[in-house]
Amino acid sequence: MLIDIGLPDWMTDEALRDELAPLLRGVTIHCGRPRDPLPDVVMLATADLAENILPLLPKLALVQKLGAGVEAILRDPDLAAHVRVTRLAPDSQAREIAEYCLAYVLRDQRNMTRHAADAEERTWAPLAPRHAAHTTIGVLGLGHIGGRTARLFATLGFRVLGWSRSLKTIDGVDCRAGDAALPDLLSECDYVVSILPATPQTRDLFDADGFACMKSGAVLINVGRGDLVVEEALIHALDRGTLGGAVLDTVRQEPLPADHPFWRHPSITVTPHVSGWHVDGGLKDVAENYHRLVDGRELLHEVDRAHGY
Repeated sequence: MLIDIGLPDWMTDEALRDELAPLLRGVTIHCGRPRDPLPDVVMLATADLAENILPLLPKLALVQKLGAGVEAILRDPDLAAHVRVTRLAPDSQAREIAEYCLAYVLRDQRNMTRHAADAEERTWAPLAPRHAAHTTIGVLGLGHIGGRTARLFATLGFRVLGWSRSLKTIDGVDCRAGDAALPDLLSECDYVVSILPATPQTRDLFDADGFACMKSGAVLINVGRGDLVVEEALIHALDRGTLGGAVLDTVRQEPLPADHPFWRHPSITVTPHVSGWHVDGGLKDVAENYHRLVDGRELLHEVDRAHGY
């Protein structure tokens, strides 16, 4: 196995090796970006696939993504057709992303930004919070993370609409499916939470037409993929006042350049891809997938390369 995480601020290769080693006794675990071919490696564990690394792994059979988004892996021109791709689906990360979305909804519901500004001016200005029962949350993408997010909002009394490609059933959530259902759903939501993967069908979903479908004053929270949002269209919708705000944990270019207009826009909140941080328990699936690979068994959380998720 080769571990080349590519995100040292999150986790070092050596830290993951030390966690996996007791579960992979007798398995050679290489760490770091190789300079020469590694003919013994059948599995690569990575969070940020390095350019030109795949040709150095001639016997590679599996790329294990240490996270959820796999679009960069699937787009790599060196990814051979026979190489399989898996992702992690830890409950801890899903919980954190759901909490992140809830936190930013509550920031607005409870007028926290306004109260903080009033406090700076020593101004006592009571303002009624919005009632959860009178607020509609739309959750786009109802997989492992989206389903958890939709259920959290529903348990707190919000009206929750869920959307996915194929119809799901979630208690307390009005689930809808298919392209034809999306415009009407967007028009009803006070907050739209996007937890969609990057696929040819979802890329640029939030363009001028997409924003035009949204309810006036609505807020977009994007914890899915950055290329779902057409950046110029977002700024235009905010400047026109048709959109109330945007919270972006993922953007097209990461890190976001210092001169990017998102940083300066008063209606945009940018966070550095931190909505789901911890993968407690999920790392055991990396070792499990290694064993399943060499044994010829079904893999955990395997990606359908044709669909992109």
